[in-house]
Amino acid sequence: MTYQPYPTGSGNNDAAGLAVRPPKPPALTNAVRLMWAGGALALVGVIATLAFSSRIRSAATKAAIKANVTRRSEGKAVLTTSQIHTVASTAVIILAVGGIIAVILWAWMAWANNKGSNWARIVATVLFGLNTIFLILEAGRAGITVIIVALGWLVGLAALVLLWQRTTTAYVSPRVQ
Repeated sequence: MTYQPYPTGSGNNDAAGLAVRPPKPPALTNAVRLMWAGGALALVGVIATLAFSSRIRSAATKAAIKANVTRRSEGKAVLTTSQIHTVASTAVIILAVGGIIAVILWAWMAWANNKGSNWARIVATVLFGLNTIFLILEAGRAGITVIIVALGWLVGLAALVLLWQRTTTAYVSPRVQ
């Protein structure tokens, strides 16, 4: 009695009709590097948020006090001093947590795209679209955050251009021969 040999990775997969994946293209490698750079840039944003937290709190406090003056002149309820301090601290926490989430998303996309996952290209594209909306909303403000968001957007754009090149497409969605 003879048996067919068990198919392994060392054999010729073309004969078995299995998908053949070309070697990892340099475009994908560079896109993954850009994603890691985007994560590092987001981490710089988190560090800057924490470093300038007192200035952020001060700006949020001034904005809340100014809003109180407007609300008082309109006969509406105003925030207490305690509520104003809570708003200022919450602003810093939201910025820091948002930055940490951005770092995690960059790292996740770098890892998943490095594995050659087609779904990861799609998710990265959707996240880039959300980042574009965030950049548009942030563009009206002055400050270093606009520069960091814009640099992150440019890194994301460059990574997406590389992710959607033909060589990368051939790698992430191999054809059955």
